[in-house]
Amino acid sequence: MSTDAVTEAGTDPAKDALDVATLSYEQARDELVQVVSRLETGGEPLEASLALWERGEALAARCQEWLDGARERLAAARDGSAESPEGAE
Repeated sequence: MSTDAVTEAGTDPAKDALDVATLSYEQARDELVQVVSRLETGGEPLEASLALWERGEALAARCQEWLDGARERLAAARDGSAESPEGAE
C-alpha cells in the first residue's frame, strides 16, 4: 500500500469507508501500520491527524472483521470434523 493512500485519507469519508471494505487483511494491516507510524511521528496538522486517526479506526475494524471471520471458519471446521464419523472421508 502506498503512502498516497494514507495521504488522501479523510478527503471523502464515504469513499474511504468503501475503500477500507474492499481491503484484504494484509492490505488493511499494512496501511494501519503506516497510519500509526505517522501519528506517532507527529508533525501533522490537527485536521490531518484527525483524518489519519479515523482512517486508522476504520482499518483496525476491517482487520478485526477478517480475524473474526477466520475464527468462525476455524470453529466451523472443528465442529464439522468433530461431527463426522471416524474413518469417513
